[in-house]
Amino acid sequence: MQLIIVESPTKAKTIGKFLDKNFIITSSYGHIRDLPQKNLGVDVENNFTPSYEIPSKAKKTIEALKTKTKKAQKVILATDEDREGEAIAWHLKQILKLSDNDYSRIVFHEITKDAILKALKDPKTINENLVNAQQARRVLDRLVGYKLSPFLYKKVARGLSAGRVQSVAVRLIVEREREVRKFKAEEYWSIFAHLKKDDQSCQAELNKVQGKTIPKLELKKELAHEISSDLKKAKYKIKNISAKETSKNPLPPFTTSSLQQTANRLLGYGAKQTMLVAQRLYEQGHITYMRTDSLHLSKNFLEDARQWLKKHQGEKYCLDKARVFKGKSKGAQEAHEAIRPTQASQDPESLEPKIDKKLLPLYRLIWQRAIASQMPAAKLKNSSIEIEAKAKKEYILKANGQILIFSGYLSIYPEKTKEQNLPDWQIGNELILEKIDTNQHFTKPPARYSDAGLVKEMEKYGIGRPSTYAPTISTVIARNYVDRDEGKRLFPTDIAFIVNDLLVKHFSEIVDYNFTAEMENNLDKIALGKKDWQPIIKDFYFPFVDKIKVKDKELKKSDIIPTEESQEKCDKCGAKMIIKTGRYGKFLACSNYPECKNIKSLKKQENQEKDEELKELEKKHQGKTCDKCQSLMQIKKGRYGPFLACSAFPKCKNIKSVDDDLNITCPACSQGKIVKKVNKRGAFYACNNYPKCKNLYQTKPSEKKCPECKSLMINKDNKLICSNKNCSSRL
Repeated sequence: MQLIIVESPTKAKTIGKFLDKNFIITSSYGHIRDLPQKNLGVDVENNFTPSYEIPSKAKKTIEALKTKTKKAQKVILATDEDREGEAIAWHLKQILKLSDNDYSRIVFHEITKDAILKALKDPKTINENLVNAQQARRVLDRLVGYKLSPFLYKKVARGLSAGRVQSVAVRLIVEREREVRKFKAEEYWSIFAHLKKDDQSCQAELNKVQGKTIPKLELKKELAHEISSDLKKAKYKIKNISAKETSKNPLPPFTTSSLQQTANRLLGYGAKQTMLVAQRLYEQGHITYMRTDSLHLSKNFLEDARQWLKKHQGEKYCLDKARVFKGKSKGAQEAHEAIRPTQASQDPESLEPKIDKKLLPLYRLIWQRAIASQMPAAKLKNSSIEIEAKAKKEYILKANGQILIFSGYLSIYPEKTKEQNLPDWQIGNELILEKIDTNQHFTKPPARYSDAGLVKEMEKYGIGRPSTYAPTISTVIARNYVDRDEGKRLFPTDIAFIVNDLLVKHFSEIVDYNFTAEMENNLDKIALGKKDWQPIIKDFYFPFVDKIKVKDKELKKSDIIPTEESQEKCDKCGAKMIIKTGRYGKFLACSNYPECKNIKSLKKQENQEKDEELKELEKKHQGKTCDKCQSLMQIKKGRYGPFLACSAFPKCKNIKSVDDDLNITCPACSQGKIVKKVNKRGAFYACNNYPKCKNLYQTKPSEKKCPECKSLMINKDNKLICSNKNCSSRL
């Protein structure tokens, strides 16, 4: 009997389907040994030798594994093929006291019968270089965390911690937030002419004035008004028509990074959720290993994909020769293949009855991307019409069109491709002006990072590797350095600014992008056997510890933690309360500390104000009944603010928004009232006669009407302007 040990029960169950009774497959339930939690666990004076211990939760598992090992003729370690999997196999060998003759190591990129049988025929030994690379990362992160965290406790706030990769991720988020906060919007305008000839029409945008292109931000209100007036008097004629065929090539199959980014963008998954779902798909044998930098696809899969395409899409959707993608990976942790389905023939529709519905969206994405990568490019016809307008000045306007000629890979992997047909006009045709649109715009600040955006930025700077992206994001959120806004984007907490600024100023190497990337390169070289791990740790550690000692004497807590004045007085001693920043944000503290240790939560004050608001709403809506069951409606508080809910819940699930009536009759239907509403994007104003009337305003409307077009005026930048974007009064 041979014993196969893997990390998870699901993986064990899947492998068990492919092997006979001569094999027993069991699980280690993940890591079975690690550095101790309560002490450093690294002997810095003895070449950084790590001291490992078995966590209490793993002790029963170890005893069970030892019992099974004694009965086995051979132990086969079948953990994942990356550094972490290699380290788990190495720890198992140490704990189970396996000699080189007692065990073998097998690796596979997918959990299929062919892959398992092939791996069993080609057993290996543990790759010590991969183990050393994983040990180096673990020891390095432990040294940074255990030496820098106490410094933060002392100089900033209790309970704080620092991490080598996490601190750099926080720096990225802090710097982006500062960009957002200092951003000042700039106004600019665009001008469009609606033109026609016979029964055909098109919209053309202003492109040039007197032969010169106007930079976007230079087209301001007064100039837009001047040009608009002149264009209304102009004569229009087609100057040039051009058309060309272009190709749109498919994207490569997924790597860990691109999967996390695309799943975030298209499915709304966070990096952690993506990896959890991918892990389940891998362990159930539906996809290949999901931690990889590689873009390579196996010959078997390429042939499998070609046969599926030929059968279901036709010969014209097959390539004469397989498309090969070149990866940008550093190479050391690059696995054998990109993320792909184990069988191209197992399309999402055929798999749907067999798997959990929660796994299907990500599987569909992986399957589509891999299959599409081996399909012909889409063919597009891009055309443009250049229109000359002559009045006081000469103007050039352009209309652009695009038509899909051949769908190619887009038939499998849909992407946004806007089709726009242009009229069948000829050079020299004279056109009639229907109207001129002048639209006001404002530049937008850089967006906060989504999970996808942060992963992309980390990959760009070489911060971390495929296996670390998702855990890094989870860690900085768990440590209260980062939170999510209503749009699920990442923003730094108050304490993140303080800790980041401290590290940037006094421990720049820890949060330096180049230093972090270079350290990752060194870990890659260790994995390839090109470097020893202890000298790399030594070169970093001793100067780092010396700097901590210097900064400990040099810096005072009062120099790092800012305090703010408040209008509150201490209810215990009467002294003034000041605003301080702690691990969980800002709070009120007595200025008479340490004589008086009174503190108060600022959130309690905010909650009190919100409670008062809820009481006012309850008074306002008292006695309102449900229009479905006639029970009383109650004020409830949800993610996006207060709302009305039926008191008969769960029998009646009727809910309504708390409409803030502005006492303005809707000008669109003349029946409803304009009320304030709230959704995940914030407040807006709309007719309460929805869905019969869909009139809405993004900013608060006024009772006043535009003197020119009679639309409601809206408040924008403390000014009243017409809500109709096409009204000439907007100029």
